Amino acid sequence: MMNTGMPPSKPQQLHRADNRVSFLYLEHCTLGRDGGALTATDEQGVVHVPVAALSVLFLGPGTRLTHQAVSVVADSGCSLVWVGEEGVRYYAHGRSIARSDKLLVKQAEKVSNRKSRMSVARAMYAMRFPGEDTAGLNMQQLRGKEGARVRRIYRESSEKYKVDWHRRIYDPNDFFASDPINQALSAAHTCLYGLCHSVIAALGCSPGLGFIHTGHDRAFVYDIADLYKAETSIPLAFQVVADLNKTGRAEISDVASITRRAMRDEFRQLRLVERVAEDLKTLLIDDDASPTEDFWADIIQLWDGGDRQVAGGTNYEQSDEQGEFTSE
Repeated sequence: MMNTGMPPSKPQQLHRADNRVSFLYLEHCTLGRDGGALTATDEQGVVHVPVAALSVLFLGPGTRLTHQAVSVVADSGCSLVWVGEEGVRYYAHGRSIARSDKLLVKQAEKVSNRKSRMSVARAMYAMRFPGEDTAGLNMQQLRGKEGARVRRIYRESSEKYKVDWHRRIYDPNDFFASDPINQALSAAHTCLYGLCHSVIAALGCSPGLGFIHTGHDRAFVYDIADLYKAETSIPLAFQVVADLNKTGRAEISDVASITRRAMRDEFRQLRLVERVAEDLKTLLIDDDASPTEDFWADIIQLWDGGDRQVAGGTNYEQSDEQGEFTSE
């Protein structure tokens, strides 16, 4: 059957990852396509979704997708992420905007070498302690220093927003079993994970190749998200609960949805998508010798041994004088 659909977009026609809105969460609706636009339909009507300007589209319970909806989302370079109730469980994600493997190769090279992996891990810890000399600390000392920093942030946030705090505790199988502040923290952290995951995938990196975290298919997501918790998800969660306490609604069941909306606004105000993209490139690229366009080029090449690449889509079979075939 002849394909009569719209031709796929070229990479240069798409919004750059660092220029996109962070995320949109949808539930209990049907996603379809109207021309080149994505639509979301529920009992209240139809809404056109600016999917080309989104980094990631979170699909919660009750969402249904048409084939045409998936095609327009994939062509726009937006990541699809299927999440659970309240948006606090990650299930799967779809194709992203990435076209080049350059950052992925850099990531794989650095994480596979003990010296370079240590260098990136140290750089990540150094970003959390600006102005402090951490060069002489080993990984155990850095973890201890980070643990003390996180405990201090929780304590200071509790005192600042007048919210009772005991410890971080939650049940992955029962979101509502924890107190409001832990619910808010779970929701806020999940939003941050989703944002970081979408940027990592959009730049062509692997979510599973972590430098500090390891053994999990989202290890690198946790590495990157930990760089921003102290200024985003932790204080914002305490602020949300503090605001609910003032109105006497701290026990309401929609703490997660309120937190998600607050995180969305925080991401936009801090331009966090842009920051994550720049920090990723700073951590993985040793210099700026490669033009930015190289990381978005839609080019397929073949490895030719050593550091050489040759063009893909070419038949390299040739006949020599004896009638045998060789490859260039």
